[in-house]
Amino acid sequence: MEVEVIESGILLPTYLSFKRVQISEKYPKGQARSRHWKHLKQILQAENYTNCPPNQPNYVNIESPPSTYPSKKYCDITGYEAPYTDPRTSLRYADADVFKRVRGLPGDCVQKYLKLRNAEVILR
Repeated sequence: MEVEVIESGILLPTYLSFKRVQISEKYPKGQARSRHWKHLKQILQAENYTNCPPNQPNYVNIESPPSTYPSKKYCDITGYEAPYTDPRTSLRYADADVFKRVRGLPGDCVQKYLKLRNAEVILR
């Protein structure tokens, strides 16, 4: 520092807000620059699950009660969400183009699609 500044007794701040912070000052040695994510195994070791009640779901006890929401239905042809069902073949479809294809399918193909979904109908 200048001799005049020292003699006058003016205290200057060590950090000036208008100056850029150097990386070495921002992250001293030993500190990580990014967030450290824990793996599931590390979480399990850190938590004490022996004190939890057995009926409460947690990371160790994956079993939980069935969902209260209705299950989603998917198109048998495309795999998209299917809001419609063909009353004649009971195949699910997503849009009008798929409906045209469903109506054009022969009976054995319809049975194969239903068999994939475990909803086959055996006609005698």
